[in-house]
Amino acid sequence: MALDPQVKTVLDQLASLNGPPIQELGVTEARALLERLAAIGGPPAEVARVEDRTFAGPAGDVPVRIYRPTDDAGPQPVLVWFHGGGWVLGSIEGSDLTCRDLAAQSGVVIVSVGYRLAPEHPYPSGLGDCYAALVWVTATAGDLGVDPDRVAVGGDSAGGNLAAVVALAARDRGGPAVRFQLLVYPVTDALMSHPSVRDNGQGYMLTDDSMKWFIELYLGERGDPKDPLVSPVYADDLSGLPPALVITAEYDPLRDEGEAYGTRLQRDRVAAKVSRYDGMIHGFFSMGAIVDAARRATAEAADALRGALT
Repeated sequence: MALDPQVKTVLDQLASLNGPPIQELGVTEARALLERLAAIGGPPAEVARVEDRTFAGPAGDVPVRIYRPTDDAGPQPVLVWFHGGGWVLGSIEGSDLTCRDLAAQSGVVIVSVGYRLAPEHPYPSGLGDCYAALVWVTATAGDLGVDPDRVAVGGDSAGGNLAAVVALAARDRGGPAVRFQLLVYPVTDALMSHPSVRDNGQGYMLTDDSMKWFIELYLGERGDPKDPLVSPVYADDLSGLPPALVITAEYDPLRDEGEAYGTRLQRDRVAAKVSRYDGMIHGFFSMGAIVDAARRATAEAADALRGALT
């Protein structure tokens, strides 16, 4: 399918800025740019309450933002959400609109996690914070007003990677129990070995060069790109993992590795659905204000969450 016209407008507008590639900006400027782009989304969806908190992580306090779609009494289902940004960029604030949309449409409480970022904190720092967030949510479920038996993990891009590997870690460490995983164009292969990296590696926002930069910063000196907790597609066995929805985009360098992970889940008898959005690019999921397909993808994700958790 051809590139979606709404997405092409976004790409044309970005190209008109004549800015350097993100990896040439440096970490500080790249982070600031992503926050500016996130701020131009549409009006925030209405939810009943939003609360900022912290919990004691493996290396200090970790911030979280809790989105409550209603004031209903009783334990509510919950999604622990990890933002994207290549493990280097991104924030709770930058994923605010996405989390509000998911909470409002699914009726599920969203706990958005501000995990530590590379290069200041390379692998496995961010993963440690994300797994600790899952443990904290289930351990303090009563105080949070959520149901420890109806917990999902999810995220987009690098956040999708973290959701997948947190689910793996939870299986292998004997818990906490995860009911569902929402993986939006996840990174699953840090070796960048799939054909879509070459086919879609230039001209569609996320580039192969920027992915290489992100991975190098995330792995630092000690990370192994074939470690299943870095690249879950290389795990020997995916059986026993929770059901998954894997959302991919046709013109995304990460398309093939996301779909390969979905196929591996299915092969190992995990109930996994792979949903490709034709004409879309990496990052489209957060473009609901201007891209119709993004609203459809968010609705699909919300429906899957509601079906799995309620």
